[in-house]
Amino acid sequence: MELDDLLALDTEAGRAALAAAAEQPEDDPLAAASALRARGFAPALAAAALTQAGLRRKAAAKFGPDAAVMLFTRAGLEQATRAAVARRRAARLAAAGARRVADLGCGVGADTIAFARAGLQVLAVDAAAATAAVAEANVRALRLADSVRVQARDATELDLAEFDAVFCDPARRTTGGRRVFDPRAYSPPWDFVAALPGRVRYAVLKLAPGIDHALLPEGTEGEWVSVDGDVVEAAAWCGPLAKAPRRATVLRGGEASELTGSGEERAPAGPVGGYLHDPDGAVVRAHLVAELAESLGGTLLDPEIAYVTTPDAAPSPFARQYEILERLPIALKKLRAALRALDVGALQILKRGSAHDVEDLRRQLRLEGSRSAALALTRINGEHAALLLRPAGGPGAAPDR
Repeated sequence: MELDDLLALDTEAGRAALAAAAEQPEDDPLAAASALRARGFAPALAAAALTQAGLRRKAAAKFGPDAAVMLFTRAGLEQATRAAVARRRAARLAAAGARRVADLGCGVGADTIAFARAGLQVLAVDAAAATAAVAEANVRALRLADSVRVQARDATELDLAEFDAVFCDPARRTTGGRRVFDPRAYSPPWDFVAALPGRVRYAVLKLAPGIDHALLPEGTEGEWVSVDGDVVEAAAWCGPLAKAPRRATVLRGGEASELTGSGEERAPAGPVGGYLHDPDGAVVRAHLVAELAESLGGTLLDPEIAYVTTPDAAPSPFARQYEILERLPIALKKLRAALRALDVGALQILKRGSAHDVEDLRRQLRLEGSRSAALALTRINGEHAALLLRPAGGPGAAPDR
């Protein structure tokens, strides 16, 4: 969306167009556009308002009721921090004693909003003028302007002397929208980002979940966060903010659970017990599977696979738990025969350490039974294996993958 279109929405006429757009049905965009033009809105303003109404509906999952008054860009919404994650981060930063924070790469303002609501004074900076304009509009819409300044500028040119905290969320996409996996291609560049802890007392760096642990600045806490089973981000907590080498934060149903450890421990492998535990992605990314296994009193099925087994039920917010019913043959024909003999029709397939394509295997199995089941494709002490499972409490059944 162009800057002029966004600025037009942040006017009295624009807000009226947005209100009218919110009343239109989602399933007939042509009729919706006609309805807005019939009410006297210019075609460009009507199109911008309808686009924004659609973005606001999508944004509700991340921002809750705030989404109804905020503005978004498509890329900004996709990359924005979820409100629940931003609130926890802001509360932790405020509790540490931070008072003035520079939000570098503020996007549409998700973290800026959380910082301001936590009582911090914020300078929000984004290199893209349109994105900065969106952030400024959102700050005003949520009545936080007294706590926030927004600037469209290059973060590398900012004097940080007046701030006791900095939060940096470097852009990890090209101008064409493609993901950037090499931190050296971040914007601001990685060298600038990694040097921030040496310039400001409290520094938090938002990073991609796949960040190489070796790239984290020395002495920092690496945190991986998942929301309802999806790993959404990593963060480096630097200086006095670092409380543990590694942390996995699991948010599910509004509740938060945290697992900490060195990230360097290795859990022993042991015999197959009565239960299988599929660790949350944040636990795996944080290299805390050994700590999870210890907390469950379990061992690994295989030294190189992140499946934990225990003799008895051991529910945990950090893993999905399954009862192991039996070990099945891994060969396709034998596996198909075994599942058909069990009258299985609906099959949930988990896999770690297996090269099988889940959907291709499902088609080849051609199951038509009346019962549902779960199957784990994995390795046990180096040997390929298939385990028939039944969900057994915990956060719920895992999706196919």
